[in-house]
Order: sequence, then structure tokens, then C-alpha cells
Amino acid sequence: MGNYNKILEGNTVLESERLMLRPFSLKDTKDVFLYAQDEVVTKYLTWSTHNSVEETQKTIEEFYMKKGVFAIELKAKQMCIGCIELRINEKHNKASFGYVLNRHYWNKGYMTEALQLLLDLSFTKLELNRIESTHYVGNEASGQVMKKCGMKYEGTGRQEVKIKGIYYDVVHYGILREEWIKGHLD
Repeated sequence: MGNYNKILEGNTVLESERLMLRPFSLKDTKDVFLYAQDEVVTKYLTWSTHNSVEETQKTIEEFYMKKGVFAIELKAKQMCIGCIELRINEKHNKASFGYVLNRHYWNKGYMTEALQLLLDLSFTKLELNRIESTHYVGNEASGQVMKKCGMKYEGTGRQEVKIKGIYYDVVHYGILREEWIKGHLD
């Protein structure tokens, strides 16, 4: 991941009109706790709903800050409203991603805007060949974000994962660099 890490280190802040993707800091703890303690937000996540601000702080310190997860900051409020993570698979020149957003900011185009920034970084600077992700059946809004960003439906794995004791069908999406470039030339 040497070359990818160098590029990522040089692109720690990504900006759009309304958002800034940036590294996490402990100042984000209260904002993250707002969505991490919300059972509606965490329903389809692999991690459990947070019960304390201390649990959120530990997650930020031990995971978000060490794994290079981007905080999604709403510039107008200077507030962290979610996060998005790029998981690079160097061997195959591809990446996957995961994201979460405070539900008070759902259906406003913020996650689509954040994903567009991540795709732009992935295909222009990192020069990855493929970006892929999934969502669970029942969480179709996540799939809509992927579709709006040009990702294509690639299939559904029946009862593919067990999250919090429930088996979920998993919907797969992907986009190739050549498709993304073509979509930005049209």
C-alpha cells in the first residue's frame, strides 16, 4: 500500500460545496455520539449502538483515527454528520467503502456528495480500477446513493451475512474506472 498511502496522506481533506471530508479528531466525539447512539442509524451496521460518549471516544481513537476514516463535516455548521471509509485492496487495484450518516441529515444529498468525493479521489488520484460496495435488503436508501453515483447493480447474495443475529440478503454494486471517466465526459 506504499504508493496508495502516500497519495492518501496528500489528500486528507476533500471538499465539495457543502461538505468537507477530513480526518477525525476527539472534538468530533459529541457529534459522532449523536448518530452512534441512534438505533435507527445503526440498524444495518456491523457495530452495536453506542451506550456512552466514552464508547464513542474509544471508537474514534482506536478505529476512525487509526484506519484513516474520513469524518463528513457539514461546512455550514462545522459539525461531523457522519463518516465514510475507503478500504483499498492493493493486490486487485480496487477498493470498497462503507458509510454512516446522522439521520437528521438523510435525504438531503449529503451522502451522495461525500461518495462522489471518494470516487473522484479513487479514480483520479489513486487510479484504482474498481470500487465496490454493498447494502443489506431493507436499506435501499444506501443503494440509491450508489446508483446516483453511477454504480451498477451486480447481484444479490441471499442471506449472505448475519448481523446482530439476523440474516440479511446483500445487494452488490460496483463501478469501473472507465465507466466513471465516461460518465464525467458525457
